[in-house]
Amino acid sequence: MSKHQWLEGLLPEITQGTLLIDEPLCKYTMTKLGGVADLLVIPATIEETAAAVRYAYVNEIPLLLLGNGSNMVVKDGGVRGIVLHLAKLDAIQINGTRVHAEAGALIIDVSKRAAAATLTGIEFACGIPGSIGGAMAMNAGAYGGEIKDIILQATVLTNSGEQLVLSKEELELGYRQSIIAKEGYYVLSADFQLVKGEQEAIDSKVADLTFQRESKQPLEYPSAGSVFKRPPGYFAGKLIQDCGLQGKGHGGAEVSLKHAGFIINKNNATASDYIQTIEMVKVEVKKKFDVDLELEVKIVGEE
Repeated sequence: MSKHQWLEGLLPEITQGTLLIDEPLCKYTMTKLGGVADLLVIPATIEETAAAVRYAYVNEIPLLLLGNGSNMVVKDGGVRGIVLHLAKLDAIQINGTRVHAEAGALIIDVSKRAAAATLTGIEFACGIPGSIGGAMAMNAGAYGGEIKDIILQATVLTNSGEQLVLSKEELELGYRQSIIAKEGYYVLSADFQLVKGEQEAIDSKVADLTFQRESKQPLEYPSAGSVFKRPPGYFAGKLIQDCGLQGKGHGGAEVSLKHAGFIINKNNATASDYIQTIEMVKVEVKKKFDVDLELEVKIVGEE
């Protein structure tokens, strides 16, 4: 089957969403990198999302979930098969102290909505540049908090399109890991349990964490966020800094001078520049400290 046949096959299913052939993925990634997707599917509803997943499964078409593209490097050759982008699944509902958010909602927006409702517990996420789906898959965390502290349950799709509701225990959330990532599930939504707080204390904490993020992270450049996981007993950024790698890189990609854990797209980098810079960092840290840096970002697609 060709990508044009996939498009025709999905047209009856995706009536409110969007279908795009040969769409450049650099428009959807935080690094502003990446070649084209054979077929980009942007569903508008959970039903359309399930239909796209089932269609790919039944027709044995490779399927990649893009999320909001914050934790992913797409290679210059793009992605063969179908790419699923859930940006339109962004509803957020608050019922008492419980927050329901669809997979495409940005976790920053969920944090803001919770703060406006005088709910505490999710302030740590006020600077995490990802979607709820991505945050669930990697048990996102910052400033001493993480998703597993507040999650109640998540609704996911299996790769065959079956819908499951997973409890906190069933999600198997650990440091940057979950059953979602392990099994390749597609998150549809998540429910969080927060508590009533004091508005002044919540606003103060959000302001403090926002200041810390803006002053320490290179937000003025496209990047994939923190590139490497924290190695046991170390901090990745400190190891990279101590190797003297800040300001170094390949092509238009560079290790940030502001935060060594970030690799930025400083000057029209290609994905190849970005990946070569990642490899250089890994080699130098291994050479100097005998520490193997493990990627927090996902590298996908073809050369």
